[in-house]
Amino acid sequence: MRKDHPKAAFVTGVTGQDGSYMAEFLLSQGYAVHGLKRPSSVSNTQRIEPLMQDAPQRFFLHEGDLTDSAGMARLVQQVQPDEIYNLAAQSRVDVSFDAPAYTATVDALGPLYLLEAIRLLGLAGKTRFYQASTSELFGHAEETPQSETTPFRPCSPYGVAKLYAYGITATYRRAYGLHACNGILFNHESPRRGEGFVTRKITRGLARLAQGLGGPVSLGNLDARRDWGHARDYVRMQWLMLQQPEPEDFVIATGQSASVRDFLCLAADELGLTLRFQGAGATEAAFVARIEGDQAPALRVGDPVMVVDPRHFRPLEVPALCGDATKAGKHLGWRPEVTLPQLCAEMVAADLAAARREAALRVPDHAMAEPVGD
Repeated sequence: MRKDHPKAAFVTGVTGQDGSYMAEFLLSQGYAVHGLKRPSSVSNTQRIEPLMQDAPQRFFLHEGDLTDSAGMARLVQQVQPDEIYNLAAQSRVDVSFDAPAYTATVDALGPLYLLEAIRLLGLAGKTRFYQASTSELFGHAEETPQSETTPFRPCSPYGVAKLYAYGITATYRRAYGLHACNGILFNHESPRRGEGFVTRKITRGLARLAQGLGGPVSLGNLDARRDWGHARDYVRMQWLMLQQPEPEDFVIATGQSASVRDFLCLAADELGLTLRFQGAGATEAAFVARIEGDQAPALRVGDPVMVVDPRHFRPLEVPALCGDATKAGKHLGWRPEVTLPQLCAEMVAADLAAARREAALRVPDHAMAEPVGD
C-alpha cells in the first residue's frame, strides 16, 4: 500500500469494542480510517482516545446516525471509502426483547442504507462492504458445531434483525455485483466489552467485589454455552475477508464452547477464588469456598459472589452455540490466537486494576467527619 495514497476505510460503530480494535488494526496496516460516532452530549470516545492522539493525520471521526439514510449516503460520498466495515448495532440480545423496533431499525435497515449508498453512488466497483453478522442467527441450531451451511433459526428480535441484514447483504452481492461479505461472528470479548454483556459483567463485578466495591454479581442462565473468542482476533479475520478477490461469507469462531458458569469460575480463579454453588435454577448462588493469594482482600470464605436473578432470563433461551471456522482456516489461513483462559485473564486483570484505582480514591468515613474546634 502506497504511503502517499493510503486506502480509506469507513468504520461504523468505531467507538465500540469491535470498532476500536478494527480502527487500530487498519491504522497498523497503513489505512486512513474514518469512523462513525453517534452524536452525544457526553463523551463516548474512551476506547479510541489513543488513536485520536497518536494518528490525527489518518484517523477521522464523523458524527452521524446509521438510521439516517441520507446522512449515510453523504458520508460515503465524502469519504469515498475503499472498504466499509459496518460494526454498528444494537447488539444486546436481552435489550432487543425490550426494544424490538429500535433493534430492527438499526440492525436491519442500517446495513441496507449503506449498501444502497454504495449502489446509488456508483461505487460498486470500488467499495468493498463487510457486514457484522452473528451466531444468534442459528438460535436453536439443528447441528453442532454451526458452519456456513447450518440453517438459521433465530430466537430473538436481535437475531431476526441480523438475519435481514445477512440476507440483504447477500442479495446486493448477487444482484448488483457488490463485493459484500457477512462475517458470522460467535461471541467475542475483551477488556473493552460493554459492561452489560455477561462476560464483562462477571469480570468487572468480581473485581469490584474483591476490592469491597459492590455486591454479588447478578446473572441469568448459568448453563447457557457459548463459543467465546477475543475481539482482536476477530477483526483481523474481518479484514481478511475483504482482501479476497471474490466475496464470501465466513463463520468466525474458536470451535470451543463453555458455559456462563465455566466463565464465572475462570474469572474467580484469576482472583484466587474457588467457588461453591448452592441451589438450582432461579435460586442458585455462588459462595467463596477457598481463597489463595491477596487478589481479593475484601472477601472471606463463605461470602456470596453471585446470585441468579430470574429477570435476566430471556423469553426464548438459546442453550448452546459453537462455531466451525474450518472454511476460514482453509481459505484465509485464519486461526484464533487467544484462548478462553487467556481472554478471561486479560479481562480480569484490566477490571482489577480499575477496581484498585477506584478503591484507592475512596475516602474513609472517618475522614469525612468535621474537625472539632477548640
